Amino acid sequence: MKASKTMNNSRVYGLILILAFQFITTVDLFSQYPGINDDITKLRKGELLVKAKPGDKVVVEQLRHEFWFGCAISNGLASERMPAEDKKQYKEKFLENFNSAVTENAVKWPDMERNRGEVNYSTVDGILKWTEENNIPLRGHNIFWGIPNRVQPWLKEMNDDELLKTLKNRAESLASHYKNRFAEYDLNNEMIHGNYYEDRLGPMITKDMTEWVHNGDPDAKLYLNDYDILTGNKLPEYMAQIRLLLKQGVPIAGIGVQGHLHAESFDRKQLMDALDSLAKFKLPIKVTEFNMPGQRSKFLKDTKLEMTAEEEQQKAKDIVDYYRICFAHPQVEGIIMWGFWAGANWIPASSLYRRDWSPTPAVDAYQNLIFKEWWTNETGNSDNKGNFATSAFYGKYKVTVNGVSKEVDLKKVQGKTVVDFTK
Repeated sequence: MKASKTMNNSRVYGLILILAFQFITTVDLFSQYPGINDDITKLRKGELLVKAKPGDKVVVEQLRHEFWFGCAISNGLASERMPAEDKKQYKEKFLENFNSAVTENAVKWPDMERNRGEVNYSTVDGILKWTEENNIPLRGHNIFWGIPNRVQPWLKEMNDDELLKTLKNRAESLASHYKNRFAEYDLNNEMIHGNYYEDRLGPMITKDMTEWVHNGDPDAKLYLNDYDILTGNKLPEYMAQIRLLLKQGVPIAGIGVQGHLHAESFDRKQLMDALDSLAKFKLPIKVTEFNMPGQRSKFLKDTKLEMTAEEEQQKAKDIVDYYRICFAHPQVEGIIMWGFWAGANWIPASSLYRRDWSPTPAVDAYQNLIFKEWWTNETGNSDNKGNFATSAFYGKYKVTVNGVSKEVDLKKVQGKTVVDFTK
């Protein structure tokens, strides 16, 4: 009897382990909640309707996503500091993987004007020239950065009146110089962690900054941007700041949240909870600075540390999970990596490509997700009424009917687009 009871208990225990494994595998597959793929389909796909003659052959080919899958651009792209062969690879791999970008350092005030009156536009100009040639929308990061150790010493030497005039000139001159060329800007970086300008000039300085920028470019979209938000650590402070700025009448175009304050991996539930909290403001959200592994990992403490094969596989899986969660969230409009090549990335281990340009496992995982699972290519024939309809991810398409092609945008705001080959 005892042996039989023990055997039965073992079978029950074994069954529990099997069910537990199946549950964990299922949760893992759907990035922490069942139904996530259904949410993505509902949120990120619309209807593309082709009108042609009955029986015509129709080919639908996606060219790019509307959602921002972007990356930071190193100053090296527009300077001689990056070797020619690396620069060639950098440009090719960037275009292969990303549809949008942000300046990593070029727009930052200390980078543009380290010494008073010596403004360097050349690096920004070079980056913008390349992104515009390749139809890559570019974020300007950042107009101001009030963390005290990021403020140039010559600014701190000014009296309040002089400082105010200098800030106004920086905002107006930058915005007018690049009018209608940047898709959006980070206005004043990381304000909940320090704001030298507010400490000196008072609580309305942020609103003043937006007005000055709009003097130079009335259509400029101005984002907030801060860190340790998606971890939950600074989420309450950030939400309080957003409420205050909205109450002051600050025209916030969107909420930027940096995505690199986790460690080797990340908390899936915390990411979802933080996004849900920020979504209450009904503003666009962009994950502006993403690294995996992140800033609190051992790989920033020792940037020469190499990943094991197991760690590389975990990184690839974490990237897929992070992107899936963000892509499934209705307020998120983009994710921007903060470096993709180990030769120009502050956390080299988080790169898609190693220093010698060999791909990590994360490359296949990323490309399979963005350009296969979340990509629409369809071929078929129009029905007896001449219609061909397909569900397609929002973005730009090439539609071909009997050898004649047209390009069309399927936009989320519209939900549907019609391509007419009968006229």
